Amino acid sequence: MGATEYLLNRLPSRSTARHLFYGVLIGLALSLTTTSVVTYYQERRRRQHTPSFEPRPIELRSDEVVDGVTGLIGNTPLVRIQSLSNALGVEILGKAEFMNPGGSVKDRVALRMITDAEERGLLHPHTGSRIFEGTVGSTGISIATIARAKGYEATIIMPDDVAEEKVKALLALGAHVERVRPASIVDKKQFVNLARERAQNFGSNPEDPAHPTSTHRGYLIPTASSSLVVTTTADEGISDNALMSPKEEREFAMKPRGFFADQFENRSNYYAHFDGTGPEIWRQTSRWINAFVSGAGTGGTIAGTGQFLKSKKKDLVVALSDPEGSGLYNKVKYGVMFDRKEAEGTKRRHQVDTVVEGIGINRLTHNFELALPIIDEAFRVTDAEAVAMSRYLVHHDGLFLGSSSACNLVACIKLVRNRGWNNGERVVTILCDSGNRHYSKFWNDDYLAKANIPVDMGIIDRLLLAEDE
Repeated sequence: MGATEYLLNRLPSRSTARHLFYGVLIGLALSLTTTSVVTYYQERRRRQHTPSFEPRPIELRSDEVVDGVTGLIGNTPLVRIQSLSNALGVEILGKAEFMNPGGSVKDRVALRMITDAEERGLLHPHTGSRIFEGTVGSTGISIATIARAKGYEATIIMPDDVAEEKVKALLALGAHVERVRPASIVDKKQFVNLARERAQNFGSNPEDPAHPTSTHRGYLIPTASSSLVVTTTADEGISDNALMSPKEEREFAMKPRGFFADQFENRSNYYAHFDGTGPEIWRQTSRWINAFVSGAGTGGTIAGTGQFLKSKKKDLVVALSDPEGSGLYNKVKYGVMFDRKEAEGTKRRHQVDTVVEGIGINRLTHNFELALPIIDEAFRVTDAEAVAMSRYLVHHDGLFLGSSSACNLVACIKLVRNRGWNNGERVVTILCDSGNRHYSKFWNDDYLAKANIPVDMGIIDRLLLAEDE
């Protein structure tokens, strides 16, 4: 047999080549069909668990014009976090509180505290009155915004290590800002205690930049709540049994007053969310919600929103998101406010040891005490996890969020994994503010490097792929 004949015999026949060609085509078709079927059923399952209703506005208003800045507060949309929802097989929904005019969820609280004070006759606009508050920033910005809109001045006492963007915002809003060293709540120089003291001394020191035009001494006005401090520069104070003529009452009301808002203990904080945020979420989810996740600083958000949602659905899971250095995680999980290395009541930390601002605290407030009976789960979130989440959301969703928002979304993943959910369950959380208040710290890679906090989006990938805890 010649070489040519041998090679010809080794070549496949036309029939064999045709069979091979068809086999490859069938294999490709089966592969594509299988992928399409899996994708189809995944999308079908997601749609089956999505409530069917006609698209509608966030709220149908009776008019098309809201009344000033305060009319813009609340009724924020719920946004589906696409990357996390698709990866987990659930619906992660964020309440976009950064869309409030003051840029954060604290707009609700500030408005409610001031409005309630006006209704009780403690504050009167355009009288030279001044609102005092101790805050790490967001509540101060909200108070300064609403104070300007309503005809008040604002004095904000804050730690000197908060993000610089918050200070600049307060100054732009015309607030008087006093920055102090971070200190324990038992220290008289702690920022909340100083705000209370400034309100008590309102009108007493003519050299004080926050001093009103009146040079009269300040007098305390009795209130129904021991946490509130209201002073007046009237010639004489008023006792519980004082009788005044209608003219005297009008004159007394028009005197400048100092008002310590006290967001940590003021029950108006709780009611802002019980009457506002909670009902909005209940309506926006069309009553389909499995869990609510929130961090806590003052405790008003998780207490008010959680209490309302629990009153509507008893098996709803309320979960706390708590950053490093905060004692609230331990209080929920173990009933105490300290780690094994610490003794309760002996802490003298200068601040909550975390890059996350706005949530986390080492004492029990009256507002958080209202939340304790309804919190079912608590999750500790590390700084590295919060930072990773913020970068992950920008990369995958185009969402530019602040530190507490990122912390809340990490806790959402941990809750879903802990519960073994993957069948379209709905988890709602609070997107407290955007990232534009955090450039100098949380969104500053150089700052994070000096603080030994890694910037690693892979942390979130690993959380999403982790086995159920």
